[in-house]
Amino acid sequence: MLDFRLKVFYIVAKRLNFTKAAEELFITQPAVSKHIHEIESFYQSKLFERNGTRIKLTPAGEILLGYAEEILTIHRNIEFDLAALTKDIRGVLKIGASTTVAQYFLPKYLASFKRKFPDLKITLFVNNTEQVENLLLENKVNLGIVEGQTKRKDIKYTPLVKDEIVLCTSAANPSSKKATFALKDLQQLPLVMRESGSGTREVIIAALKKAGLPLSALNIDMEFESTESIKSYLLNSNSYAFLSVASIFKELKSGELKIVDIKELEIERYFYCVIQQGDTHFLNEVFFKHLSLHNLKL
Repeated sequence: MLDFRLKVFYIVAKRLNFTKAAEELFITQPAVSKHIHEIESFYQSKLFERNGTRIKLTPAGEILLGYAEEILTIHRNIEFDLAALTKDIRGVLKIGASTTVAQYFLPKYLASFKRKFPDLKITLFVNNTEQVENLLLENKVNLGIVEGQTKRKDIKYTPLVKDEIVLCTSAANPSSKKATFALKDLQQLPLVMRESGSGTREVIIAALKKAGLPLSALNIDMEFESTESIKSYLLNSNSYAFLSVASIFKELKSGELKIVDIKELEIERYFYCVIQQGDTHFLNEVFFKHLSLHNLKL
């Protein structure tokens, strides 16, 4: 039912490359150009500016991209809801989630999933990323949502949504009056870290190591097993911590915590859906589809 030309436009607009779009859509590059030309003719608007081999969206293209994203989301919702009607979705779904995911990302999606499938019993197990992956391989959970990618060969990792990790501290910390620190300044700051096995910790360590700052060079003040404990500690100390920006929205809004920028350092990661390699369990597929409708882009 979806106009294929709109999908072609969407892929080109996201990739900004006709060749890559053609490969992804399994059509020829001239066919991609033809579809774009037809849309431009229909709307009587130029959608892309071409400069040699590079392209960029025009203002009209930006507007159409916004509407295309809405239309494609509605189309995916239609497909999902109608397909769900044809199956009797009930049983037990055991989900493992790493701490940050379970506290700040997953609950609203579990609630909407339960409203859609009230006969399905859902159990959530919360632990750090390493332990969630262990539960998965021990067949104690059907699937997991974790922070980062440890790349175990028996696990399939599918990215769900991008997350940013930022350095933060108490707004009352007198040493935080500087809004920006140099990377070398991190060695002097008292840092609070998550425990070993935490996905957040592994992502932070990898990013710092890549920037030339090994874990041994840091001044680790204390380690905690939860983000909430770290936040409480920060509010009663002059320490700093790298935390998911999703986990500190409330404290940033209330003015209790503040973000401190580090020059030449950005830490981004994905939350991943993990299943065992080769797993084709239908309930896993249904839950992942529910999450992807909200988070995954084509």
